Amino acid sequence: MKNLMVMLLLFLGVYMNANTPSDNIKFYEVNSLKIPVLYEESSLLPIGSIQLVFIGGGSVYDGDKIGLARLGASILNEGTKELGATKFSQALEQKAIDISANAGTQTLGITLNFLKEEQKDAINFLHDLIQSPNLTQDTLKKVQTRTISGLLNKKNDFDYIARETLMGLLFQNTPLAHPALGTIQSVEGIGLADIKAYIRENLALSRLVIIIGGDINIDKTLAMLKPLLDTLPIGQKVSAHHYEANPKSREKILYKDTQQAYIYFGSPFVMGDLKKDAYKAKVMSLILGANGFGSRLMEEIRVKRGLAYSAYMRVAMDNIASYTTGYLQTELKNQSKSIELIKQVIDTFIQKGVTQQELDDAKKFLLGSEPLRNETLSGRLYAKFHNFYLGLPLDFDQTELKQIQDLSLKELNDYIKSHTEIKNLSFGIVSKKEGK
Repeated sequence: MKNLMVMLLLFLGVYMNANTPSDNIKFYEVNSLKIPVLYEESSLLPIGSIQLVFIGGGSVYDGDKIGLARLGASILNEGTKELGATKFSQALEQKAIDISANAGTQTLGITLNFLKEEQKDAINFLHDLIQSPNLTQDTLKKVQTRTISGLLNKKNDFDYIARETLMGLLFQNTPLAHPALGTIQSVEGIGLADIKAYIRENLALSRLVIIIGGDINIDKTLAMLKPLLDTLPIGQKVSAHHYEANPKSREKILYKDTQQAYIYFGSPFVMGDLKKDAYKAKVMSLILGANGFGSRLMEEIRVKRGLAYSAYMRVAMDNIASYTTGYLQTELKNQSKSIELIKQVIDTFIQKGVTQQELDDAKKFLLGSEPLRNETLSGRLYAKFHNFYLGLPLDFDQTELKQIQDLSLKELNDYIKSHTEIKNLSFGIVSKKEGK
């Protein structure tokens, strides 16, 4: 049954594009609170998906318990207290039901996937999990051990080390400087009371957004969820967090036994009104370094000089932070040369802007590829939630495509030349000391 479910989920992701309304949001009242519900019905396959997204359950809200959100989500993947992880998983598998929890940077999400005929049982299992998660000392020890094992493996993951080093430089003294997985010491210091408080605070109506999709009736599904929703506390909304990247250029090198230099770099990016400027930043990002072959960085660093197998840079745009981030891996002897070339490419990019050919190629790529992201049900629902979370219209993707299509070379180059802050690069590097 589980193999059947996996196959159908693949079809859901690839082909479920029928019956697509243009604007899919309603508000469902529970205990005098209006809960946002993003939805899309499609009858192409007999399958359904429900996501409960709790804003405030992400790692940026860990406080001094670094790694708490990830550990809390891991506990929610360990079944109920009554059945335990193995029996709960077996019960789900018998009915081809899948429940998973994941903590991102800002949210905690619980996703339920099921065959249409198993909807009632699927929601009952979800109810059981949320009402009685496997909050025991043994379960905590299990997920702590698994997390610490992963962190020990990260000691030899030089990409991870360089990336986290960069984030520590860009966002020093903010939650974004901390690894979402936590550290061995922080994970060991998280107790069962901390996990209980995390779940109690975050599984709350005031933080909830519901996302529903598939061959299921939205109103009937909400009615089936009502008994579960009635048990959730109202709780408190979290305040929005926003962090500015460090405007000062910094560099930190960690020396390891490596044959390559791992170079991660980034800078501030001043993002204005997303409605007015996000599309320009997207085109700028693509041409500079987010498009692989054909991007400025790749052409200058790999194609012309052969200094690295790949080079990448993009503009990260979100409500929590806007900044640039990129990376490359090169031979140790080329480390300094590569760093100087990165600076040079970006400086030239800001001074001279892009060519008409680069703009035309970027438009062709974006106008061709962006619609493909919305061919899948999961892609459309994700886009709707992302836009909703950023305070944008749910169909903003369509508006953005029109903006990209109409973008002139002068508009883009004026925008690029206004962002001199991206030259203030910081570098997180893993390398090897000379002579060792």
